[in-house]
Amino acid sequence: MGDSPTRRVLVIGGGASGNALTILLRRAGIAVDLIEAKPDWNATTGSGITLQGNALRVLRELGVWERVSDSGFPFGTLGITSPDGTVLHVAEDMRTGGDELPATLGMQRPRLQQILIDAVRASGAMVRLGTTAEALEQDADGVSVRFSNGTEGRYDLVVAADGLNSATRAAIGITGKPEPTGMAIWRITAPRPEGVERTDLAYGGPAYIAGYTPTSENTLYAFVVEACRERASLDPADHADEMRRLAQEYGGAWPEISKHITDPEEVNYTWFHRLLVEGSWHRGRVVLVGDAAHCCPPTLAQGAAMSLEDASVLAELLTGGREWDDELFQRYYERRVPRVRAVVEASVQIGRWQLDDVRDADLPGLIIRTMNLVKELP
Repeated sequence: MGDSPTRRVLVIGGGASGNALTILLRRAGIAVDLIEAKPDWNATTGSGITLQGNALRVLRELGVWERVSDSGFPFGTLGITSPDGTVLHVAEDMRTGGDELPATLGMQRPRLQQILIDAVRASGAMVRLGTTAEALEQDADGVSVRFSNGTEGRYDLVVAADGLNSATRAAIGITGKPEPTGMAIWRITAPRPEGVERTDLAYGGPAYIAGYTPTSENTLYAFVVEACRERASLDPADHADEMRRLAQEYGGAWPEISKHITDPEEVNYTWFHRLLVEGSWHRGRVVLVGDAAHCCPPTLAQGAAMSLEDASVLAELLTGGREWDDELFQRYYERRVPRVRAVVEASVQIGRWQLDDVRDADLPGLIIRTMNLVKELP
């Protein structure tokens, strides 16, 4: 089987990994249908995102780096502060995407999604929004799919890019499920105060971490990490009051940021989860990418990078002239899993040290080892 344009792939889910894979497969002449459950394609969802160099490297491969660069806020250092805002240490961020890309770029998440949406549209993929896969039936040659709108399709490959709570993962009999790590995060978008030109993290105080990241010339996203609470105890109408209560004990840019924590609908509250599907990321001709296969707390800011790398590696294998068979899909898993496991375990470990109040943990060493790993090409 060569790179014949008669091949058809269904991508389920239009997040970062699904969009990236669609763009790369279309570039190789493969027919791609992309379905996304949300009618608005998640174009307005989320506050900010921190993209490190290895994520930027994939975005450059997708041909969207220039637009990403124009929209985001690049920086090369990380500030560690006390809760009152006193800067304790400024660390150089590792350029995990190579010397020609910034070490880190903060960005508004909806802006990144829109850039990827535009690239998918330009690729010529067939996109159907507000649509899910209701049933998958596999045989030796492909997958027959029945959609929620009553139509059916036949594909050489189905890619499950439908996120943390992937219905496709469950439908093909993979039993792994995301597990809470014990932490949760409050996030909000706010105007960027003058002088905020990198991520600053305060450890301690009323929460485990309070931080902010510039996402454009005019915006930042701010976040507070605490032990997770039962959602039933949190009235969404009180989200702004709760986040502001936690934030008010922090100095630095926080007093200015806190003035904008007023609308509960602008505050996002999420539990941290961990997931790593073991053994393989496929069953027959259905393959997992991104959060459907793995997820981790954002303590290393590597979640989106791992998902984008999945798409890059899978596209490379699918367009390399090999048979689309168990051996190829297992090769994809074996290339990805050591790197992803290291990131998931390190991200969870950092949170565990905080939950357990471990004072002598080798946090810098763990971060450096993990960043050295992701600096290598995936």
